[in-house]
Amino acid sequence: MTAPVFREFLEQNPDVEIVMVSRSNFEALFADIPNVIFKGINLDDYKGIFGLRRLANELIKEFKPDLVANLHDVIRTKILDRIYRRRGLKVFKINKGKEEKEHLTDVWNLNKVQLKKTVERYADVFREMGFPVKLSHQLRPKSIDKSGIGFAPFAQHQGKMLPLEKSYELVRILAKKYTIYFFGGGKSETETLEKWEMEIPNTFSLSGKLSLSQELDKISELELMISMDSANMHLASLVGTRCISVWGSTHPYAGFLGFGQSEDDVVQVKDLTCRPCSVFGDKECYRGDWACLEELDIQKIIDKVL
Repeated sequence: MTAPVFREFLEQNPDVEIVMVSRSNFEALFADIPNVIFKGINLDDYKGIFGLRRLANELIKEFKPDLVANLHDVIRTKILDRIYRRRGLKVFKINKGKEEKEHLTDVWNLNKVQLKKTVERYADVFREMGFPVKLSHQLRPKSIDKSGIGFAPFAQHQGKMLPLEKSYELVRILAKKYTIYFFGGGKSETETLEKWEMEIPNTFSLSGKLSLSQELDKISELELMISMDSANMHLASLVGTRCISVWGSTHPYAGFLGFGQSEDDVVQVKDLTCRPCSVFGDKECYRGDWACLEELDIQKIIDKVL
């Protein structure tokens, strides 16, 4: 979610250069953004306080940063912040709004309201530095010729994933009219999607067959992506492809709707007062029935596609 923020921030501040430090496999997300230098690292090479101190010293020596933006604010980056400050650097960090999100996901809270979007929280870090930045919240199509529908039925946590039997039925119906491309990863997901490909005509599994860069290119060529509240929604945002997103125990109110995606394309069970019960979908259902996903009517998704 940082990538579209970087793009618009740097367009409005063309004299600025960002060194993005993250895991090496994320490099493709920033490859086409001018003025971004991607520094890929293997976190296993910098374990513990001494490892992080070595990382900080290496980054300072190589890039000589003027300012530091902590866009993650976890234990590892908190330690790096202390090291940077001791070296005389000014550090600015994201305000995640943890208390607001805890209140939002309290099942006894009946007054659910939209919180600040996460992309705006990223932009706030740069604003605090003194830079002007106004986000458009608009998709930017990367490809003109678009065809086919992408479908990403999986998510990291059960609370964010439509039951597979519902996903299967959804694809079976849509594939009668549209070409469907499956997206996923890992052995288990790939096996499931390849089985669906064999059983449902007009479907093609791309799971495990593409690099991240190739996956982004393919998503950019789709007319539409259907995704859970998961990474594929954000990949669609990066390449300007509209995404119909399915939400269960999580909710767009927490601020994680894909950049430029429309709230009109959100599919969810609206009349469950216990939603959202989790920011990231990693909590067990306190009711024990996952009603937020079991009761979701796939016709809602079909109607939005049509």
